Amino acid sequence: MISEQDWQDAQLLWDYQQMHHEPRPCSVGIGLGSHDLGVADTTVDLYRRGMMPLIVFTGATSRTTQDRMPRGEAEHYRDRALELGVSADAILVEPHARNTGQNITLSRALLEERGIDVSSVLLVSKPYEERRSYATARKLWPEVEFVSASTPMTLAEYVDSIKDPRLVIDMLVGALQRLLIYPEQGFTIVQDVPGDVIWAYERLVSRGFTSRLLDHAD
Repeated sequence: MISEQDWQDAQLLWDYQQMHHEPRPCSVGIGLGSHDLGVADTTVDLYRRGMMPLIVFTGATSRTTQDRMPRGEAEHYRDRALELGVSADAILVEPHARNTGQNITLSRALLEERGIDVSSVLLVSKPYEERRSYATARKLWPEVEFVSASTPMTLAEYVDSIKDPRLVIDMLVGALQRLLIYPEQGFTIVQDVPGDVIWAYERLVSRGFTSRLLDHAD
């Protein structure tokens, strides 16, 4: 049973994970691979709005995508973009990254290899991973300005799309934990986490929303 307090706490975590950046034209857009094809759709929408002249899709496969995206997340994102009318010349594919850090470092290496000058990146992720993606990118590519983006949707809409309310709350709890522990591991920059967000996180952990938590040694 998910209580009203659980939902209020989940909403706090959802709102905090949104960076609320206003999309603006950038040197390139990077779509971070995942199970969610909505990332590709949103990247294409931003491209059509003139927010970037070039798209990089990055991602290999994971346990959650190996069946749905057997050729790799980036390749399936590329296929989706082509279906939506984006020219193949406007898309680069980085097919090896298996985590957010590799998404950034390998995309950077690909762009440098192609001789593409990058001063700003429109970083497109799942809605509940905006902040961690941003914090990772700032740590690993500090000289570039990052603007975060995701599919505009409410928590309720996202839950409806996933069809598993408890899993969504578990993912929100896991994403917040990573923001708390990753800076000391050198993976992300430090983010200011308001007290009410930490309290919401701790309440949800105590309520058993723990399937996406990492052991601190991970």
